Formats: sequence, C-alpha cells, structure tokens
Amino acid sequence: MPPGADDPLATRLADFRRRLPPRARLLAVSKGQPAAVIRRAAALGQHSFGESRLQEAVAKQAELADLGPLDWHFIGRLQANKARGVLRHFGTIHSVDSPELAERLARIAAEEGLRPSLLLQVKLRPDPAKTGFSPDDLRAAWPRLRALPAVRIDGLMTIAPLGLTAGEREELFRDCAGLAADLGLDELSMGMSGDWPEAVAAGSTWVRLGTALFGERPAAAAGTAGPTTPA
Repeated sequence: MPPGADDPLATRLADFRRRLPPRARLLAVSKGQPAAVIRRAAALGQHSFGESRLQEAVAKQAELADLGPLDWHFIGRLQANKARGVLRHFGTIHSVDSPELAERLARIAAEEGLRPSLLLQVKLRPDPAKTGFSPDDLRAAWPRLRALPAVRIDGLMTIAPLGLTAGEREELFRDCAGLAADLGLDELSMGMSGDWPEAVAAGSTWVRLGTALFGERPAAAAGTAGPTTPA
C-alpha cells in the first residue's frame, strides 16, 4: 500500500502540495475541526491554519500549545469588539473590510506591541452576502491605509460570488491581482475548495482549503460558521 493510502488527510495534503505552484501556499481552514485534526495536519508538515471564530480558535490554540507556534490566520468576518482578541491570537487577518476597521486594528496593535499582517477584503462583483472595499473606494482610501502604524498591509483577499462560471471566477481573481499590483501589494488570498484552480491560475498566494482538505466538518460544528466566512 502506498504511503498515506490509509490516511486521507496525508493523501490530500500530498496531492495539494504537488498541484500548487511554489507561489501559492496552502492555508488549511480548520474552523469546525477538532484540535486533534489540526495536530495530525501539523505532524504532516502543515503549519498555517485558518479559523473564523475567536472563542473556538483560542480553545484549540491552548490545546495545541505543546506544538510550539503555528501560523494562525483569522479568515472570518471581524466584529470590531473582537479586534483585540483576534490580534492577540492571530498573526494574519484576511478580512479587513473597511478603513475604520483597519484603523481600529492599527490602534490596538500599537497598544499591544504587535505588528500583524492585514489583507484587505475587496468586493469585485455584486454580492449581498459579502462585505469589502470596492476598487474605487480602496484606491481612495489607500493613502490613509498605507500610512497606518503598527500593521503591515500586505495584500488583498476576495471571495467569488456563487453562481459564476469557472471563466468568470478566473476573471474576477485576475481583477483582484491587477488591483493588488496597482497598489504595490504582493499577497493574494484567493480561492477556496470549489474554485482554487482558477485562483491559482490568476496568481493567488494563499489558497484557503477546508472541506477539500479535511472533508466535511463534523455535524455539530458545521452550523457555527457565518455565511460570509471563506472555507
């Protein structure tokens, strides 16, 4: 039996590592998964994990503290009153969707002595289920955003609306890559379990994979994530 053949997670990790180009890194979306699954993924060499609920993530991080530092990314809709807690427990935030939120994060990061990486969420097509900067609003706010202290604005994140064809999704992702290039940003958090090939073709640097990597979330946890949370 080939190595990993009896271990679906090992097989999937190996497959994605083989298929993703060097520029695209795998963010394992572990929301709704127990700490034991994250532990297994870490043992297989996966270092970066994405969570969308602060309380759930803090409990897992405590349970996994013996592993040493992992690379935790916050990928859910960020409520302003959770900003301090998220900053204390995550080094990267993928869902900064307004200048006001960015400024709040910068202020708290300075108070906490932190320097997180922020990705700005952009909304490139009409979608009532998503928030984010429009391209025009982002360009207008950019001088204000890039001057913020105590944070690194490293890139953009976007989520394709449901119902697009593969070609339409790739076009959207290419629009996001073009906007990032115009602003001099290197990181692109684009692509999830259902559309990652189109995102990679457009230049994604962070591919957020949940069900494609771990399988379906346990039933008790599957309903805990909000509708705007990437997976």
